[in-house]
Amino acid sequence: MIKFLDLKKINDSFEPQLLNSIRTVMDSGWYLMGNEVKAFEQEYAHFIGVKHCIGVANGLDALRLILKAYLELGEMQEDDEIIVPANTYIASILAITENRLAPVLIEPDINTYNIDPYKIEEKITSRTKGIMIVHLYGQNAMHPEIMRLVQKYNLKLIEDNAQAQGCHFGNRRTGSLGDAAGHSFYPGKNLGALGDAGAITTDNDELADVLRTIANYGSKVKYQNIYKGLNSRLDEIQAAVLRVKLPRLDADNHRRNEIAQYYLKNITNPDIILPNWNIATSISQTSGSINTSPSNTSLQKPLSHIWHIFVVRNEYRDNLHQYLHENGIQTVIHYPVAPHKQRAYIEWNDMCLPITEKIHHEVLSLPISPVMDENEMSRVVSIVNGFHNHNLKDSAL
Repeated sequence: MIKFLDLKKINDSFEPQLLNSIRTVMDSGWYLMGNEVKAFEQEYAHFIGVKHCIGVANGLDALRLILKAYLELGEMQEDDEIIVPANTYIASILAITENRLAPVLIEPDINTYNIDPYKIEEKITSRTKGIMIVHLYGQNAMHPEIMRLVQKYNLKLIEDNAQAQGCHFGNRRTGSLGDAAGHSFYPGKNLGALGDAGAITTDNDELADVLRTIANYGSKVKYQNIYKGLNSRLDEIQAAVLRVKLPRLDADNHRRNEIAQYYLKNITNPDIILPNWNIATSISQTSGSINTSPSNTSLQKPLSHIWHIFVVRNEYRDNLHQYLHENGIQTVIHYPVAPHKQRAYIEWNDMCLPITEKIHHEVLSLPISPVMDENEMSRVVSIVNGFHNHNLKDSAL
């Protein structure tokens, strides 16, 4: 079986540094709010290109803390509206509703699966205070039209960068484009910890101070609480793990890009809808095996898609999913049920969002990771090319 994502193999590729970093933390006797977290925050802030990084417990916390901080600062009030893509993972929306703010769902562009920038303005009202863009599947979602709207209506721009660590918009990395960004380091992410972990990045000094305080029970001084805060802290072991992995992130993302370009060139099945991606403008300048040298990665062309997930579409998605499984290819559905069709948001269940629903009914994610080899890539392509819709259509007659 070709695994969708072989986390053990990925983590083994960082040995012995990974185990040594964990042992260093264990031997230190200091497990929270210590030197590893401080160092990672500085290194990740530098990597993203911002002044501040605040380590938190997970990606959902990162987003909900950003919104909670804006409420505490008086820049938002309960029932204010936050524009968000309708087809995002539900965490983006949970962060909004948990703060008693109102999500305004916008349909995606069927070609990119990211929020359609030209469907936003018609939904802006006097209550709209922010736009949350989601760099879904690892592809930049920022767009000049979104920049125009943020400036025209004086809106906060919040980035959900959970799937796009290392992605670029022009010469800037995602996570540095808006007022604040939430990041996830869930083990399966391109930059993955060994458990839940997350971070917030921002250039705003005041916001960073409030975020750091809220995440620590609302306290700057122990037992003195300024806000009704949360306990959401990045621990020392996860920070140490992330510090080992961060220097290789660009190289790993370029390897993912090489695999994606191989899929795009060699999956020729007309029944499979591939990501709509311009190979000529996205392809990296490197090939072959991963080179982890910092001097080498700094010369590589910035990627506006870091291929966290390689998503294809097919009208018989579930049959394709089963066919690939039977032929030794593990795939995952990201995501089978749209947020507005979830029981958690039963009040939205009657909404009609046809593009979002089409995507959720048709998408399937193929294996992609920096440790895939050429034989695995070739095998995936061969099996995918062997699937035919007409057999299913004939059987339905």
